[in-house]
Amino acid sequence: MPNNIYKHIELTGTSSTSIEDAVHRAIARASKTIRNIRWMQITETRGHVEKGKVAQWQVTIKAGFTLDDQK
Repeated sequence: MPNNIYKHIELTGTSSTSIEDAVHRAIARASKTIRNIRWMQITETRGHVEKGKVAQWQVTIKAGFTLDDQK
C-alpha cells in the first residue's frame, strides 16, 4: 500500500428518499469533478420536516481523495 497524501472536502447531499441516498448523491456529484475519492465519513445528519413527516434528508460528509503524483 503506497503512502498516500489525502485532501478532504465537506459535502452535503440531500434526498427525499433516505440518508443513504443522500450520501450516494453527494459522492456521485463530487466524482464528476474530483478524481480519486477514497473514503467518506458522515459528520452530520438532519432533515427537513413538512406536515409532521420527513420531507428531505440532509447528510453532511467529509470525503477524502488522494492527490495526484507530481511528474
